[in-house]
Amino acid sequence: QVQLVESGGGLVQPGGSLRLSCAASGSLFGFYRMAWYRQAPGKQRELICDITHRLTTNYADSVKGRFTISRDNAKNTVYLQMNSLKPEDTAVYYCNAGQTSSSGDYVPSDYWGQGAQVTVSS
Repeated sequence: QVQLVESGGGLVQPGGSLRLSCAASGSLFGFYRMAWYRQAPGKQRELICDITHRLTTNYADSVKGRFTISRDNAKNTVYLQMNSLKPEDTAVYYCNAGQTSSSGDYVPSDYWGQGAQVTVSS
């Protein structure tokens, strides 16, 4: 079982930056494929990026080139560096500890953090 706690959200102006952190409990963190999702008001939760235990990363087109996912297995923490933020990035951001399907896709688990609100507004 894994418990996840996000931090680092807040209010930022368009074009600004934020870094989210997700701290995980448990000794098996290094074996999980980790992901960041976000959910904007009135919209479904969407996968925006993930990172494997071998540090391979994947990004949704909407954040590619602006967001960077990273992980520190020694600290049981995954990060999301968000640059060039836009108003449409406003959402609650969640981390997830998941697995890889037989076809290589990210498979979310039931392990979610409580979410971090990110608001991009002038």
